[in-house]
Parts: sequence; structure tokens; C-alpha cells
Amino acid sequence: MLIYLNALFVGLLLISNILGVKVFSIGEFMLPAAAIVYVVTYLITDVIGEVYGKETARKTVHAGFITQVVALIFIYIAIKLPAAPTFASQVEFEQILGGSFRVILASLFAYIASQHLDVSLFHKLKEKHGEKKLWLRNNVSTMTSQLIDTTIFISVAFWGIMPTSVLIGMILTQYVFKFIIAIIDTPIVYLLVKFSKK
Repeated sequence: MLIYLNALFVGLLLISNILGVKVFSIGEFMLPAAAIVYVVTYLITDVIGEVYGKETARKTVHAGFITQVVALIFIYIAIKLPAAPTFASQVEFEQILGGSFRVILASLFAYIASQHLDVSLFHKLKEKHGEKKLWLRNNVSTMTSQLIDTTIFISVAFWGIMPTSVLIGMILTQYVFKFIIAIIDTPIVYLLVKFSKK
């Protein structure tokens, strides 16, 4: 089960970096499209930490970081490769993946800070409560680390592109969204932990 959780974790990280270029709105609220995917990665590291331990969760976080760096290098190379005469979408390609380049950098800064905080908080609470109160360590670790992640990511990814007031609105909106998702995903964490322990 661990290999599938790790593969899902890394895959969602890479997808979120590409989706992060797009900002969507729901009424007055604006969010990067990555928000719908990235929040699930915290659920996965919590499951890995609960079932396989703190060190395994940290290794998963490190693997995700390395994968994102490698993706950043290959995206840069792909953008710089000379376009074939028949390839008419070079400008669009650069706009999407070039924007993704900055999003990946923002994601790396936010990721390394927040994911390590998530794992550390999760296991401090586990040391205190033992096997009990999985719901508490899942929610406290995720909600705290998501605030750090959201603030760093939005600031680095969109600073200078959008007005400060919009950035603050995006941070608040995205955090509220992630906060709600963290509450909703608690039963899923319990199910995945139960399934992984079989």
C-alpha cells in the first residue's frame, strides 16, 4: 500500500504545480486551481505517518521535493528546446509552463516549510495521545501547516502579478477552503489508515 500512497502523493504534487497557473473564482472568492489537488497531499502524509511512522513520512516529503526539482529542470529544458516549424503553439506552451515554473518555485518554498511542519506536529500529538485521537492530530497538523503553505505559496507565486489586496483575499479564501477540506477528509483518513493496516 505504501508504494501506491507515495505514487499518489508525488503525482498530485506535480499535477498541482501545473494546475496552479490557473486562478478560478467562486463568487467573490478566488483560488488557484491547485487548491483542489494539493490539499489531498496532507491527507496522504498523515496516513503514511500514522501507519508507517514519522521517518517514512519524512522520506515521502523528501521524495516529493526531489521530484518537483527534477520536474522544474525538465520543464525549463522543454521550454528552451527550439520549436519545430510545424509546432505553432510555442508561445502558449511557454505561457502555461513558464507560469508553471514560477508556481513550482513557490510550491517548493511552501512545500518544504509546511510539509515538515505537518509531519512534526502530527507526531508530537501522536507521542502525546498514542493511537487515540487520530482526528485531532490529522486536523491540527493539517490546518496549521496549510496556513503556512498558503501564505508562502500565494505570496511567491503571484506577488507582482496581482494587487496586494487580491493576494490577501486569495490567502484567506484558500485557507478557509483548505480548513473545510481538512475537516471533511477526516473520515477518509480513518478509512485509508484502516485499509493500510490490513
